[in-house]
Amino acid sequence: MRLLKQGMFLLMLTIALGSLWIFSLLTCSNPGWNPSSVLRYSWLEYTDSDDSPEKVCNCSGILQGEREALEQAKLLTITKDFTKSVHILDEHYMNATEDCSAFKLRRKYLTSPLSQEEEDFPLAYSMVVHHKVQNFERLLRAIYTPQNIYCVHVDKKAKSSVLFAIWAITACFPNIFMVSQPVDVVYAAWPRVQADLNCMADLYNSSTRWKYVINLCGQDFPLKTNLEIVRTLRSLRGGNSINSEEMPASLMGRVRNAHEIIDGTNQDTGKANEPPPFNIPIMYGSTYIVVSRGFIRSVLEDRRVPALIEWLKHTFIPDEMFWATIQRMPGVPGSTRPHRKYDMSDVNAIARLVKWQRLEGSQDSLHSAYPECHGSHVREVCIYGAGDLEWMLKQHHLFANKFDIDTDPIAVYCLEKYLRKRALSELQ
Repeated sequence: MRLLKQGMFLLMLTIALGSLWIFSLLTCSNPGWNPSSVLRYSWLEYTDSDDSPEKVCNCSGILQGEREALEQAKLLTITKDFTKSVHILDEHYMNATEDCSAFKLRRKYLTSPLSQEEEDFPLAYSMVVHHKVQNFERLLRAIYTPQNIYCVHVDKKAKSSVLFAIWAITACFPNIFMVSQPVDVVYAAWPRVQADLNCMADLYNSSTRWKYVINLCGQDFPLKTNLEIVRTLRSLRGGNSINSEEMPASLMGRVRNAHEIIDGTNQDTGKANEPPPFNIPIMYGSTYIVVSRGFIRSVLEDRRVPALIEWLKHTFIPDEMFWATIQRMPGVPGSTRPHRKYDMSDVNAIARLVKWQRLEGSQDSLHSAYPECHGSHVREVCIYGAGDLEWMLKQHHLFANKFDIDTDPIAVYCLEKYLRKRALSELQ
């Protein structure tokens, strides 16, 4: 017995000395590495012990495109018992946030900046939502840091359960607020832009001196960590990243004919629209943008913008023209000339990765912009599936659209696990 105890002691001593040697090696080879920081934040990593129903899938295999893991994920998404177990009712969030501290702890929200670099470069977010509270909360958790600031716009015609649930969530955080002037959003009409504008005005007038603003909808999800986003935006050196191109001839009817909101839809009146004010070249682009504080100042203060707004109120899908046009107006911070040499497509802009059905195809095809969607389609836009993740994470975009937990919860689950692990590994 005595010999056994001595042997055990020698074994434990060897392990301890080995650990000390590894610790010393890591510290000496990386003087900036702070082991206390890693230990301090290690509990924030998402693990199987969080007891999410999606833990049965193999995220590591999915992210590497392994066939067996993807087939298992596909099978789970069409299994009624599994999809039912993942879905969370709106009312749950009203109850869960009665104790804000417990809610943030249980959901593992970041409560302090992960680095000085991030703290010194605060960001602003405008979030326009009308349904799917669960999607919104998981998006918020993925992008939340205490140094950033967030404005949330809930459509005035959203269900009361959606409004109250989102209000309850935002009330738990000092740097998240509901927009001061909500609007009734109408698809393909001016109020969609107004929702973002109202949030951006509130953000601009807040006390937080944020550097860049990013606008999101509730079905977006990040592809980069906050630190990666900060470093990407810092590299813009005050410039903007906006999809802005010459208006295609096939879409000229959107501006040539006057439109009005009639019975809740944006309809062609059959009358000709007036020419654009100030002879501004109307450009075509995306609803989603990454722009500097100076750009937003121009949007709110430049005398040309109110006239442009009034004109765009009589067009179809003005959200795809407003930001793209301002980006090409002389004098706007970070703008570029309206010459087609400066055109930027949504593939080259960093704001949002979107797969349009008409541009999907075989990876061997020279006529497709990206591989086929592994999920489903709504209005010709891919609702991402788990099979899209491997390709998606190789792209340079900051966010992707669209995700839907009701359609493929595994895509969101594996992406959020990947991002949190990556964010914590950046501490090293």
